[in-house]
This record gives sequence, structure tokens and C-alpha cells, in this order.
Amino acid sequence: MVMLEQRIQQQFFDSADLQYQAAEGLARPLADAASALFGCLTSGGRVLVAGAGASAPLAALFGAALLGRFERDRPPLAAVVLAPGAAAGSPAADPAAAFVRPVQALAQSGDLLLLIDAEGLNGAWRPVVEAAHAADANVIALAGPASLGLRAALGEADVLIAAAHERRARVAELQLLALHCLCDAIDLQLMGEQDPT
Repeated sequence: MVMLEQRIQQQFFDSADLQYQAAEGLARPLADAASALFGCLTSGGRVLVAGAGASAPLAALFGAALLGRFERDRPPLAAVVLAPGAAAGSPAADPAAAFVRPVQALAQSGDLLLLIDAEGLNGAWRPVVEAAHAADANVIALAGPASLGLRAALGEADVLIAAAHERRARVAELQLLALHCLCDAIDLQLMGEQDPT
């Protein structure tokens, strides 16, 4: 029992250490992403949110925070959580490809596509990014450590937030914190400084 408790405590310590180490490197891309989200939402655009596999619940959580609220009451913000399209020929081994058709159908000029990938599908998101760009929508990619394939697909106006760690659980924890930071930053820009209680 003592060994199990120590292992559980170590999980907390490892997560806290990673978040502390990542804070400086992720602050700038998160600020850039928050500015892009604010600009999109205040100019009549929509945020399309996509997450495959284990990232799908994070996508749903972020979409719900925009449509509903994060920590403070405010008007709902235009967000659409994308469900994978039932595109014939989309291989099960490439779940990111199933988002191409929903992006083609829904993305419009001025919209912003937020991709969340804790699974390491980075290169597989290229056709989804290309579909967003074809609709004149910018992209924010919240990715894991192997983000080179995704980075190559992004344009100058896009933002990459890379959560670097070899364990998917740690990447997902960083991504959840990053999404909370984005929600807080949007609320700050919309409503100013205020105690969230």
C-alpha cells in the first residue's frame, strides 16, 4: 500500500514538474492563440474544434466552455465541436482524416480551426489543415511532441502549441491546462480583470 501511495504521489510531482517547465515555452504561443481566438470571435467568426481519439473529450470541453461559460458568466461564443465525418475510405488507422469533410462543409473565411492531438497523429492532420486553409480559415494546433508533420502544414497566421513529453497522459494534462489558459484569456479580453469566483 505504501508503494502504491508513493507511485501516486510521484504522478502528481511529475505532472507539476512538467507544467512548471513548460510554462515559459508555452506562454508565447498560448498568448498568440488567445489573440487569434479573440479576434475571430469578436469579428463574427466561429471556432471549429476537432480532437481525435483521447483528444475528443478535450475538444468537447473547450467547445462547451466557449458556448457556455468558463469561470464567469458571459454571452455564448460561437463554437462548433466537429464530429468525425463518415467519409467512405477514411481508414480507421487515420482518425484525423475523418475531419476533412466536416471542415470542408463548415469552415468559412474568418473562422478558426482548433485541432487537439494528444495521440501523435500530427502529420495525419495535414489534409484537415489544408481544408481549413482552402476555406480561408486559420488554424491553432495543440499537439504533442512529434509535431514536425503538423508544423510543415501550418501557415504564417497559424499557431502551433506543442506539448512536449513522451507520455500521452502528461501531454493531455498539459493540453487541458493550455485550454483552460485559453478560456481564461478569452474571458479576460472580453470582460477585463475580475475575480472568477
